[in-house]
Amino acid sequence: MIELAVLNNKGKETGRKIKLDQSVFEIEPNDHAIYLDVKQHLANKRQGNHKSKERAEIVGSTRKIKKQKGTGTARAGSIKNPIFRGGGRIFGPSPRDYNQKVNKKVKRLARKSALSIKAKEKSILIIEDFKIDTPKTSSYIKVLEALGLSDKKSLVVLGESNNNVYLSSRNLGYSKVITNSELNTYQITNASSLVFLESAVSEIESILNKV
Repeated sequence: MIELAVLNNKGKETGRKIKLDQSVFEIEPNDHAIYLDVKQHLANKRQGNHKSKERAEIVGSTRKIKKQKGTGTARAGSIKNPIFRGGGRIFGPSPRDYNQKVNKKVKRLARKSALSIKAKEKSILIIEDFKIDTPKTSSYIKVLEALGLSDKKSLVVLGESNNNVYLSSRNLGYSKVITNSELNTYQITNASSLVFLESAVSEIESILNKV
């Protein structure tokens, strides 16, 4: 059983502790499930709108550019031929859908596996719920500094949407703020440290323990 101290936004212990669910934070990690879920996440982000013109799509003259015989070179019937500059592209990219499907149970297993790895690495912090009165990046940075995360890639998971906290973190490339329902395997594995607000832990455990 993993038991973590609850910190405040100053980085000090509150005297309370929280027990993490073994079925979520202490399972035997499944590396293949993590691989499938991360691969799907990255593939689904691709727009797939790449396009190059093929021979039939090139606008140009249809005149035969030189006589068939007697030139000493290969035959050439069109300026749109891919071997000529300005011609069509052979086997060029065309729009396609990169979306992949991964079963819900596999995705759930992947998130549990990623969280278990982070828990084993002692890369999870629990802090009591806090608010920022006005969107201010410096206020958010002070919280990260108090937790010793000012130079680390961190993921902060809120129990519920908090617009001021989100807006305060938006300018920072090394720290991301999400709600518990938005948590995915890629974000977990991509962060050096996970910071859960106290109210988010039970909800995450509930989501990942659904049958």
